Amino acid sequence: MSTRRELLRALGAGALGAAWPGRAQPAVPRVSWMSPTRAADGSLFLDELRGGLRELGYVDGRQVVLEAHWGEDSPDRTAKLVAEVIASSPDVIVAQGAMAVAMRRAATSLPIVFGYSGDPVEGGLVESLARPGRNLTGISYLALELVGKRIELVKEVLPGLRRVAIVANPQHPGDQAERRASQAAASALGLSLAYFEARNVGQLASALTAIETSGSEAVVLFPVQNVISNRERIGAWALKNRLPAVSGWAQFAEGGNLMSYGPNLRESSRRLATYVDKILRGTRPAEIPVELPARVELVVNLRAAAALGVTVPRTVLLRADRVIE
Repeated sequence: MSTRRELLRALGAGALGAAWPGRAQPAVPRVSWMSPTRAADGSLFLDELRGGLRELGYVDGRQVVLEAHWGEDSPDRTAKLVAEVIASSPDVIVAQGAMAVAMRRAATSLPIVFGYSGDPVEGGLVESLARPGRNLTGISYLALELVGKRIELVKEVLPGLRRVAIVANPQHPGDQAERRASQAAASALGLSLAYFEARNVGQLASALTAIETSGSEAVVLFPVQNVISNRERIGAWALKNRLPAVSGWAQFAEGGNLMSYGPNLRESSRRLATYVDKILRGTRPAEIPVELPARVELVVNLRAAAALGVTVPRTVLLRADRVIE
Protein backbone atom coordinates (compact mmCIF):
# COMPACT_ATOMS: atom_id res chain seq x y z
CA MET A 1 0.00 0.00 0.00
CA SER A 2 2.76 2.42 0.90
CA THR A 3 4.40 1.71 -2.43
CA ARG A 4 1.17 2.58 -4.23
CA ARG A 5 0.84 5.85 -2.26
CA GLU A 6 4.43 6.80 -3.15
CA LEU A 7 3.70 6.10 -6.81
CA LEU A 8 0.59 8.27 -6.76
CA ARG A 9 2.50 11.04 -4.97
CA ALA A 10 5.17 10.91 -7.67
CA LEU A 11 2.57 11.01 -10.42
CA GLY A 12 0.93 13.98 -8.75
CA ALA A 13 4.24 15.83 -8.59
CA GLY A 14 4.74 15.09 -12.27
CA ALA A 15 1.32 16.50 -13.08
CA LEU A 16 2.16 19.69 -11.22
CA GLY A 17 5.40 19.95 -13.13
CA ALA A 18 3.52 19.57 -16.39
CA ALA A 19 1.04 22.25 -15.36
CA TRP A 20 3.81 24.76 -14.61
CA PRO A 21 6.71 23.75 -16.87
CA GLY A 22 8.80 26.81 -16.03
CA ARG A 23 8.83 25.83 -12.38
CA ALA A 24 10.95 22.75 -12.96
CA GLN A 25 13.19 24.15 -15.67
CA PRO A 26 16.29 26.13 -14.65
CA ALA A 27 16.86 29.23 -16.74
CA VAL A 28 19.33 28.79 -19.59
CA PRO A 29 22.19 31.30 -19.13
CA ARG A 30 22.37 34.11 -21.67
CA VAL A 31 25.69 35.34 -23.07
CA SER A 32 25.73 38.60 -25.03
CA TRP A 33 28.44 38.97 -27.67
CA MET A 34 29.19 42.63 -28.39
CA SER A 35 31.44 43.77 -31.23
CA PRO A 36 31.95 47.29 -32.58
CA THR A 37 32.41 45.88 -36.09
CA ARG A 38 30.09 44.66 -38.81
CA ALA A 39 28.95 41.04 -38.65
CA ALA A 40 30.87 40.40 -41.88
CA ASP A 41 34.12 41.34 -40.10
CA GLY A 42 33.51 39.66 -36.77
CA SER A 43 31.31 36.60 -37.29
CA LEU A 44 34.29 34.23 -37.55
CA PHE A 45 35.39 35.26 -34.04
CA LEU A 46 31.86 34.75 -32.73
CA ASP A 47 31.95 31.29 -34.30
CA GLU A 48 35.20 30.55 -32.45
CA LEU A 49 33.61 31.55 -29.15
CA ARG A 50 30.63 29.35 -29.94
CA GLY A 51 32.98 26.46 -30.74
CA GLY A 52 34.91 26.99 -27.51
CA LEU A 53 31.70 26.94 -25.49
CA ARG A 54 30.62 23.75 -27.25
CA GLU A 55 33.90 22.07 -26.27
CA LEU A 56 33.11 22.95 -22.65
CA GLY A 57 29.63 21.42 -22.84
CA TYR A 58 27.59 24.52 -23.72
CA VAL A 59 25.63 23.95 -26.92
CA ASP A 60 24.17 27.20 -28.22
CA GLY A 61 20.39 27.06 -27.84
CA ARG A 62 20.49 24.32 -25.21
CA GLN A 63 22.89 24.86 -22.30
CA VAL A 64 23.47 28.51 -23.24
CA VAL A 65 21.90 31.17 -25.42
CA LEU A 66 24.44 33.24 -27.35
CA GLU A 67 23.13 36.63 -28.48
CA ALA A 68 25.09 38.67 -31.05
CA HIS A 69 25.16 42.49 -31.16
CA TRP A 70 27.08 44.36 -33.88
CA GLY A 71 28.10 48.01 -33.72
CA GLU A 72 28.51 48.31 -37.50
CA ASP A 73 31.56 50.59 -36.95
CA SER A 74 29.17 53.29 -35.71
CA PRO A 75 29.76 55.07 -32.35
CA ASP A 76 26.07 56.00 -32.20
CA ARG A 77 24.97 52.41 -32.69
CA THR A 78 27.52 51.26 -30.11
CA ALA A 79 26.03 53.60 -27.49
CA LYS A 80 22.55 52.33 -28.27
CA LEU A 81 23.60 48.68 -28.00
CA VAL A 82 25.31 49.28 -24.65
CA ALA A 83 22.05 50.61 -23.18
CA GLU A 84 20.00 47.77 -24.68
CA VAL A 85 22.29 45.00 -23.48
CA ILE A 86 22.55 46.39 -19.97
CA ALA A 87 18.76 46.64 -19.80
CA SER A 88 18.41 42.99 -20.89
CA SER A 89 20.75 41.90 -18.05
CA PRO A 90 22.51 38.86 -19.58
CA ASP A 91 24.46 36.46 -17.38
CA VAL A 92 27.77 37.29 -19.08
CA ILE A 93 28.82 39.89 -21.66
CA VAL A 94 31.66 39.16 -24.08
CA ALA A 95 32.75 42.59 -25.31
CA GLN A 96 35.27 43.20 -28.08
CA GLY A 97 37.54 46.25 -28.21
CA ALA A 98 35.68 49.55 -27.99
CA MET A 99 32.59 47.73 -26.69
CA ALA A 100 34.48 46.80 -23.53
CA VAL A 101 35.45 50.43 -22.98
CA ALA A 102 31.88 51.57 -23.57
CA MET A 103 30.54 48.99 -21.10
CA ARG A 104 33.05 50.07 -18.47
CA ARG A 105 32.03 53.72 -18.91
CA ALA A 106 28.40 52.70 -18.48
CA ALA A 107 29.35 51.60 -14.96
CA THR A 108 27.39 48.38 -15.14
CA SER A 109 28.09 45.65 -12.59
CA LEU A 110 27.31 42.84 -15.03
CA PRO A 111 30.18 40.33 -15.59
CA ILE A 112 32.18 41.26 -18.68
CA VAL A 113 34.78 39.24 -20.58
CA PHE A 114 36.83 41.28 -23.05
CA GLY A 115 39.09 40.79 -26.02
CA TYR A 116 41.05 44.04 -26.09
CA SER A 117 43.86 45.26 -28.34
CA GLY A 118 45.11 47.89 -25.90
CA ASP A 119 46.51 47.93 -22.39
CA PRO A 120 43.53 47.05 -20.14
CA VAL A 121 45.22 48.61 -17.09
CA GLU A 122 45.96 51.90 -18.83
CA GLY A 123 42.49 51.79 -20.37
CA GLY A 124 40.88 51.51 -16.93
CA LEU A 125 39.28 48.13 -17.55
CA VAL A 126 41.16 46.35 -14.76
CA GLU A 127 43.34 47.26 -11.80
CA SER A 128 46.08 44.82 -12.80
CA LEU A 129 46.49 41.84 -15.11
CA ALA A 130 46.92 39.40 -12.22
CA ARG A 131 44.10 40.87 -10.11
CA PRO A 132 41.49 42.58 -12.30
CA GLY A 133 39.61 43.74 -9.20
CA ARG A 134 36.43 44.73 -11.01
CA ASN A 135 33.65 43.17 -13.05
CA LEU A 136 35.83 42.83 -16.16
CA THR A 137 38.49 40.34 -17.23
CA GLY A 138 39.62 38.70 -20.45
CA ILE A 139 42.48 38.69 -22.94
CA SER A 140 44.70 41.60 -23.99
CA TYR A 141 46.14 41.41 -27.51
CA LEU A 142 48.84 43.97 -26.70
CA ALA A 143 52.38 42.57 -26.81
CA LEU A 144 55.12 45.17 -27.12
CA GLU A 145 57.72 42.65 -28.27
CA LEU A 146 55.67 42.15 -31.44
CA VAL A 147 56.04 45.80 -32.43
CA GLY A 148 59.77 45.54 -33.02
CA LYS A 149 59.35 42.20 -34.77
CA ARG A 150 57.04 43.76 -37.37
CA ILE A 151 59.65 46.37 -38.18
CA GLU A 152 62.33 43.69 -38.37
CA LEU A 153 60.19 41.74 -40.84
CA VAL A 154 59.70 44.79 -43.04
CA LYS A 155 63.46 45.37 -43.04
CA GLU A 156 64.06 41.72 -43.94
CA VAL A 157 61.67 41.95 -46.87
CA LEU A 158 63.07 45.35 -47.94
CA PRO A 159 66.82 45.24 -47.19
CA GLY A 160 67.38 48.75 -48.55
CA LEU A 161 64.70 50.25 -46.31
CA ARG A 162 65.64 53.57 -44.66
CA ARG A 163 62.42 55.24 -43.53
CA VAL A 164 59.21 53.75 -42.11
CA ALA A 165 55.87 55.44 -41.50
CA ILE A 166 54.03 54.56 -38.29
CA VAL A 167 50.25 55.05 -38.07
CA ALA A 168 48.74 55.01 -34.58
CA ASN A 169 45.92 56.36 -32.46
CA PRO A 170 47.47 58.30 -29.53
CA GLN A 171 44.22 57.97 -27.59
CA HIS A 172 44.30 54.17 -27.70
CA PRO A 173 45.67 52.77 -24.42
CA GLY A 174 49.03 51.19 -25.11
CA ASP A 175 49.78 53.00 -28.38
CA GLN A 176 52.25 55.35 -26.72
CA ALA A 177 54.18 52.37 -25.40
CA GLU A 178 54.03 50.78 -28.86
CA ARG A 179 55.38 53.99 -30.35
CA ARG A 180 58.36 53.94 -27.98
CA ALA A 181 58.98 50.27 -28.78
CA SER A 182 58.81 51.08 -32.50
CA GLN A 183 61.34 53.86 -32.14
CA ALA A 184 63.73 51.58 -30.25
CA ALA A 185 63.43 48.83 -32.88
CA ALA A 186 63.89 51.27 -35.75
CA SER A 187 66.96 52.84 -34.17
CA ALA A 188 68.52 49.41 -33.65
CA LEU A 189 68.07 48.76 -37.39
CA GLY A 190 69.32 52.17 -38.47
CA LEU A 191 65.90 53.30 -39.66
CA SER A 192 64.15 56.63 -39.27
CA LEU A 193 60.48 56.84 -38.33
CA ALA A 194 57.74 59.19 -39.46
CA TYR A 195 54.77 59.20 -37.08
CA PHE A 196 51.19 59.85 -38.19
CA GLU A 197 48.15 60.09 -35.93
CA ALA A 198 44.81 58.52 -36.82
CA ARG A 199 42.21 58.92 -34.07
CA ASN A 200 39.33 58.11 -36.42
CA VAL A 201 38.55 57.17 -40.02
CA GLY A 202 38.84 60.79 -41.20
CA GLN A 203 42.30 61.17 -39.68
CA LEU A 204 43.31 57.80 -41.10
CA ALA A 205 42.58 59.10 -44.61
CA SER A 206 44.56 62.28 -43.90
CA ALA A 207 47.46 60.24 -42.50
CA LEU A 208 47.64 58.07 -45.62
CA THR A 209 47.66 61.17 -47.83
CA ALA A 210 50.46 62.73 -45.77
CA ILE A 211 52.54 59.55 -45.92
CA GLU A 212 52.64 59.80 -49.72
CA THR A 213 54.98 62.81 -49.52
CA SER A 214 56.87 61.83 -46.35
CA GLY A 215 59.66 59.88 -48.03
CA SER A 216 58.56 56.70 -46.29
CA GLU A 217 59.22 53.40 -48.05
CA ALA A 218 56.90 51.18 -45.97
CA VAL A 219 54.06 51.59 -43.48
CA VAL A 220 53.45 49.88 -40.14
CA LEU A 221 49.93 50.42 -38.81
CA PHE A 222 49.18 49.60 -35.20
CA PRO A 223 46.38 47.00 -35.01
CA VAL A 224 43.29 48.96 -33.94
CA GLN A 225 39.71 48.70 -35.17
CA ASN A 226 39.84 51.64 -37.59
CA VAL A 227 42.80 50.05 -39.36
CA ILE A 228 41.28 46.58 -39.57
CA SER A 229 37.86 47.84 -40.67
CA ASN A 230 39.54 49.79 -43.49
CA ARG A 231 42.09 47.12 -44.44
CA GLU A 232 40.93 46.76 -48.05
CA ARG A 233 40.97 50.50 -48.56
CA ILE A 234 44.49 50.63 -47.11
CA GLY A 235 45.53 47.76 -49.38
CA ALA A 236 44.32 49.62 -52.47
CA TRP A 237 46.12 52.77 -51.32
CA ALA A 238 49.33 50.83 -50.62
CA LEU A 239 49.27 49.28 -54.08
CA LYS A 240 48.61 52.62 -55.78
CA ASN A 241 51.57 54.21 -53.97
CA ARG A 242 53.84 51.14 -54.02
CA LEU A 243 54.16 51.24 -50.22
CA PRO A 244 54.17 47.82 -48.48
CA ALA A 245 51.90 47.90 -45.43
CA VAL A 246 52.10 45.71 -42.32
CA SER A 247 49.89 45.41 -39.24
CA GLY A 248 49.16 43.00 -36.42
CA TRP A 249 46.07 40.93 -37.26
CA ALA A 250 45.64 38.30 -39.97
CA GLN A 251 42.60 40.11 -41.39
CA PHE A 252 44.95 42.88 -42.50
CA ALA A 253 46.97 40.59 -44.75
CA GLU A 254 43.81 38.83 -45.89
CA GLY A 255 42.45 42.23 -46.94
CA GLY A 256 45.14 42.73 -49.60
CA ASN A 257 48.13 44.00 -47.63
CA LEU A 258 51.66 42.57 -47.57
CA MET A 259 51.93 41.05 -44.10
CA SER A 260 50.52 40.73 -40.62
CA TYR A 261 52.29 39.58 -37.49
CA GLY A 262 50.46 39.35 -34.21
CA PRO A 263 48.06 37.42 -32.00
CA ASN A 264 45.98 34.62 -33.43
CA LEU A 265 42.61 36.25 -32.81
CA ARG A 266 40.60 33.19 -33.73
CA GLU A 267 42.41 31.11 -31.13
CA SER A 268 42.06 33.88 -28.54
CA SER A 269 38.33 34.20 -29.27
CA ARG A 270 37.92 30.49 -28.61
CA ARG A 271 39.89 30.92 -25.40
CA LEU A 272 37.37 33.50 -24.16
CA ALA A 273 34.93 30.61 -23.70
CA THR A 274 36.93 29.44 -20.66
CA TYR A 275 36.28 32.82 -19.02
CA VAL A 276 32.56 32.54 -19.69
CA ASP A 277 32.57 29.03 -18.21
CA LYS A 278 34.31 30.13 -15.01
CA ILE A 279 31.89 33.02 -14.50
CA LEU A 280 28.84 30.83 -15.11
CA ARG A 281 30.22 28.44 -12.51
CA GLY A 282 30.40 31.23 -9.95
CA THR A 283 33.89 32.76 -10.17
CA ARG A 284 33.91 36.55 -10.09
CA PRO A 285 35.70 38.37 -12.96
CA ALA A 286 37.79 40.21 -10.36
CA GLU A 287 39.40 36.89 -9.46
CA ILE A 288 40.26 35.70 -13.00
CA PRO A 289 43.64 37.00 -14.28
CA VAL A 290 43.85 38.71 -17.64
CA GLU A 291 45.73 36.62 -20.20
CA LEU A 292 48.05 37.62 -23.03
CA PRO A 293 47.89 35.84 -26.40
CA ALA A 294 49.09 32.25 -26.27
CA ARG A 295 50.22 32.19 -29.90
CA VAL A 296 51.17 34.68 -32.59
CA GLU A 297 51.01 34.17 -36.34
CA LEU A 298 52.78 35.52 -39.39
CA VAL A 299 50.63 35.81 -42.51
CA VAL A 300 52.21 36.77 -45.85
CA ASN A 301 50.16 37.79 -48.87
CA LEU A 302 52.18 36.86 -51.96
CA ARG A 303 49.49 38.27 -54.26
CA ALA A 304 49.97 41.67 -52.66
CA ALA A 305 53.76 41.25 -52.81
CA ALA A 306 53.64 40.55 -56.55
CA ALA A 307 51.38 43.56 -57.17
CA LEU A 308 53.78 45.75 -55.16
CA GLY A 309 56.81 44.38 -56.98
CA VAL A 310 58.24 43.01 -53.73
CA THR A 311 60.11 39.72 -53.44
CA VAL A 312 59.53 38.06 -50.06
CA PRO A 313 62.69 36.18 -49.00
CA ARG A 314 62.45 32.44 -48.51
CA THR A 315 63.62 32.93 -44.92
CA VAL A 316 60.39 34.86 -44.21
CA LEU A 317 58.15 32.45 -46.10
CA LEU A 318 59.52 29.48 -44.15
CA ARG A 319 58.54 31.19 -40.89
CA ALA A 320 55.06 32.14 -42.08
CA ASP A 321 52.12 30.37 -40.48
CA ARG A 322 50.09 31.06 -43.60
CA VAL A 323 50.92 32.22 -47.12
CA ILE A 324 48.20 33.70 -49.32
CA GLU A 325 48.91 32.88 -52.97
